[in-house]
Amino acid sequence: MKSRKRLLRWASGIMLVLGVGHLSLLALTAWESITGWVDRGVWAAVPLMLADGAETVESFRNSVTFWAGPGSFAVPLILLGCLTWHLAGRGVAVPAGIGWGLAAWCALGGVLLVPSPYFAGVIAGALVIVAARKDDRSGAAREREMDLA
Repeated sequence: MKSRKRLLRWASGIMLVLGVGHLSLLALTAWESITGWVDRGVWAAVPLMLADGAETVESFRNSVTFWAGPGSFAVPLILLGCLTWHLAGRGVAVPAGIGWGLAAWCALGGVLLVPSPYFAGVIAGALVIVAARKDDRSGAAREREMDLA
């Protein structure tokens, strides 16, 4: 039980570092665009209709900043990391399918965007998978013990 908890805590830590790091780097590199949203209103991040009907450099930059930051997978990754941390504390295993999905998504992202920390997400996914399998094995061992008793 303690090793499963430790694996899930490491996986959630990796997810949290990736998500928070991604948003922090964006805040450092695109601070002008983000503060511009505050000045012009939140809806200025990704306008639904362009003023002239043509996209300007500024509107393109706003869109890229939004989809690289709050619209990216960083926020759900932070939430998944928090949920995994919480479930680990309660002794509940995260399903292996979540780990497989996270590992596949991060592997694909790492291949498409080569110099990136996406591959660390593969490690987090693998830790979730191993923790889920530890739960399955311990349940099977308990069943065998009950059958023998």
